[in-house]
Amino acid sequence: MPASLTPARIFVGCDPNDCDLEQMMVLEYSLRKHTSIPIQIEWMRLSRDPDSFWYSDGKGAGWTTDRWATPFSAFRWGIPAFCHFSGRALYVDADIMFMSDVAEMWDHEIAPGRLMLASGSGRELRLGELVWDCAAAKEVLPDIQQLRRDPLGHKKLQNFFEENPQKVQPLGAEYSNIDGDDIPLEQLKALHYSKMGTQFSHQFSLPRLEAEQKCHWFDGKIEAHPRDELRVLFEQYYHEAIAAGYSLESYRNPAAFGEFNKQSQDVSRGKKKKSLLKRLLGSLVN
Repeated sequence: MPASLTPARIFVGCDPNDCDLEQMMVLEYSLRKHTSIPIQIEWMRLSRDPDSFWYSDGKGAGWTTDRWATPFSAFRWGIPAFCHFSGRALYVDADIMFMSDVAEMWDHEIAPGRLMLASGSGRELRLGELVWDCAAAKEVLPDIQQLRRDPLGHKKLQNFFEENPQKVQPLGAEYSNIDGDDIPLEQLKALHYSKMGTQFSHQFSLPRLEAEQKCHWFDGKIEAHPRDELRVLFEQYYHEAIAAGYSLESYRNPAAFGEFNKQSQDVSRGKKKKSLLKRLLGSLVN
């Protein structure tokens, strides 16, 4: 296949129990709305299938999730191995919305000696969006089996890249940021609505999950987002996606994973918690 027709490989970290359907739909819609190149999406979610690259049995076989903050925290480090340490690969969290052509990131220079393209540096390194040079990454990343077994694997690699900025090709914050990073809306190329308690998708996902008698994997406090213009844009893309024929049902996991171990975001463990819907409604009136 000619290089110009080879799809850009996009790997998305998402929940295995259908909590992130709204995010997944908006992300794919926003990618395809603006792209000038073919794309291929791999939804990275925990699997009970031993043949899956994302397999975990929760008891020590496959990925060990106990110290993860999300259901996919360490998956980004396994992508070069998934790609057999060849070519490029773009990683994004599910809570990303593109307002520009993803080709701008995909075709961005990665200088020799650098393993990835990412924004920020040191403790401000942004890892919610990054482009791997998969071959170069092999020199640093641990064996995939070791990575899967190590509950601290994600944090160790995060620390490594924070402490070794020479391994990272700088990317502008307009492409990769945390809730906009005070960048004006019209200058943003992509938005990572990262703070889990203020994610725009909660207004849709929490009532849906409550009706389905399910719980969201995020168990922390729900709050209003400080930038209302970003919420409005998310809602616009959400409704545009529905009007364009996108459906939440097409993103459901045919084999929901069920319970898994992860770190809690609930700072009031032990207190009686309100229902997800009441938590959402309470945040909107306060």
